[in-house]
Amino acid sequence: MRLERQMAFWLGALLALALLLYVLGGVILPFAAGLVLAYLLDPVADRLQRMGMNRLSASLLILAVFTFGFVIVLILLVPVLAHQMAGFVERLPGYVATLRSLAAEEGGGLLSRLTGDLFDKLGLPSPGPGPDIQNSIGDIVKQGVQWAAGVLKSLWSGGQALVGILSLLVVTPVVAFYLLLDWDHMVKQVDSWVPLDHRDVVRRLARDINTAIAGFLRGQSLVCLFLGLWYGLGLSMIGLNFGLLIGISSGVLSFIPYVGSLMALVFSVGVAIVQGWPSWSLVLMALTVVGSGQFLEGNILTPRLVGQSVGLHPVWLMFALLAAGSLFGFTGLILAVPVAAAIGVLMRFALEQYLASQIYRGAPSPEPDTTADAGR
Repeated sequence: MRLERQMAFWLGALLALALLLYVLGGVILPFAAGLVLAYLLDPVADRLQRMGMNRLSASLLILAVFTFGFVIVLILLVPVLAHQMAGFVERLPGYVATLRSLAAEEGGGLLSRLTGDLFDKLGLPSPGPGPDIQNSIGDIVKQGVQWAAGVLKSLWSGGQALVGILSLLVVTPVVAFYLLLDWDHMVKQVDSWVPLDHRDVVRRLARDINTAIAGFLRGQSLVCLFLGLWYGLGLSMIGLNFGLLIGISSGVLSFIPYVGSLMALVFSVGVAIVQGWPSWSLVLMALTVVGSGQFLEGNILTPRLVGQSVGLHPVWLMFALLAAGSLFGFTGLILAVPVAAAIGVLMRFALEQYLASQIYRGAPSPEPDTTADAGR
């Protein structure tokens, strides 16, 4: 009963925390971002301490370097990205119309050539490149572009809906500084609250959760940084319109498995077709940039930086990000990965306990009574 009461208490606390996050998601955002930032920078502060600096000096140095780098990136990138974003939004209707026209004209003839023999063998009239096929292909392209635009619009509106994009930039570094300054003390304090009977198990789970979160957050952040630079610089060097915008956006969205690479592929190829038609050279160069980035990510970066011991399946991670973003907005996206990693560790622990229990193994068979045989 004692264990059941403890489980009920912690489940109630988790539900209360989820409700608070749902109600105050926009207000909690800079604090959640500061918590994640402090968690990511804590190993740097520990290393500086081992080099002889005290915790306050290490935290101030990290905050100063991070703030300086962030401001420089904003000054260099924001004007360029804003200009490209305005131009992309202005040209988007023309791109859609051109892609729809090309798909209807070229795709209709290609489809009729590919399916003509099949329809002849089946004894059916061959569908020529008539208006029905052209309209169908055009509608498919239109729907696909509208879906992609809707996704981008929802992400952008969700970011703008945050009551405080300014507070995110101002409050987050301050919160991160104070959390980073007191991080070790907070960890010890939370550890002292763990029930004594279960402290060893909780510490083991905490270590596993920390390994999963650190392995993914720190490793995947470096992967996203590399892909953003690779796509942005590569697409810009081949002369693709809005290449920097497409590349950096795809790199950021690479935090969600397959979404960033799919965005880089679709938008770069779509812009390359419209910009370079009827030549396919620009399309081939865009495919080379995106394909080489994916090769480096899948075969070199992800295995070395993220590793296979994280235990976050891509499908589970995508579900966690989409569900958390839908329920809690951008705050949910920030907290989705740590929560998903913790749930994964807890589920594996629960499965381990189940496989070792009598529920799975069955009740032990009674030992045979040998006293009666001995009496005989």
